[in-house]
Amino acid sequence: MATKPHNTIAYGFLAPALAVMTLCGVIPMAFVAYYSVHDTFAGNNFIWVGPAWFQQVLTSPEFYAALARSLGFSALVLSIEVPLGIYIALRMPTKGILSSLYIVLMAIPLLTPHIVVGYIWQVLTLPEVGLLTAAVAGLGFALDMTDPLVVWSVLALMDTWHWTSFVVLLCFAGLRAIPDDYYRAAAIDGASGWATFRYIQLPKLRFVLLLAVLLRFMDSFIIYTEAYVVTRGGPGVSTTFLSHELVQTATVQFDLGEGGAISVIYFLIVLAVSWAFFTLIMPKDPEQTKADETKDARP
Repeated sequence: MATKPHNTIAYGFLAPALAVMTLCGVIPMAFVAYYSVHDTFAGNNFIWVGPAWFQQVLTSPEFYAALARSLGFSALVLSIEVPLGIYIALRMPTKGILSSLYIVLMAIPLLTPHIVVGYIWQVLTLPEVGLLTAAVAGLGFALDMTDPLVVWSVLALMDTWHWTSFVVLLCFAGLRAIPDDYYRAAAIDGASGWATFRYIQLPKLRFVLLLAVLLRFMDSFIIYTEAYVVTRGGPGVSTTFLSHELVQTATVQFDLGEGGAISVIYFLIVLAVSWAFFTLIMPKDPEQTKADETKDARP
């Protein structure tokens, strides 16, 4: 069957994006994969070593410790940002000037560059002069940035300030897309606010929440700039995430082979998680989807 003209035009519009992705993603990743199976001297002579670097990385306790810290940080911030984002989205006004104002305010943290966020929170936590330090002191506590628990709390608070708005805006858009007929039916049946949320709003937000969790996991799992500016990986190695371990190995120690192996493993972990969420997000058979929606809509 001949290809329709509009399909050809669509591929033409898509070509610039594919070219940019190839130049910025595929080609650099190919070089990283090449480094991961070679050893190099002075950055010029490459010697084939096969999977030796992968074996070294996968038997390294430091790698698993950094991986555990990265996964732990992602789990921590997701457990805070997703429920908080849903709550704020439910409380936001849906009409009028206040709705537009809230949306603009929510977008401000998202527009702040990562490095700026890091330096803002570094200043906030400065001893004696930092506003966060003074606020905590006013409550009768000390903001001890040499305590790993305190540092993790600060990083979680920083990430929550920076990215909760993303979850809020996604959930707000999802809530606005729910037809009013569902709410009218719930009101007629005398459904409580919790029942409306449980049987109408939450099911309709399922795909939105999966997308939010996926994107936030990917971003929090590869966090580098903000955390490094605030803590430099300390105290000790308590906030040395996998991204820090990768940069330390590849650029400071200049172990390109080991750094390449860590990068490939890092990439495969993110790819596997993304694929798992993609299979959940992809719609089912249309008839089954309609039946599920009808079932979810019943309070």
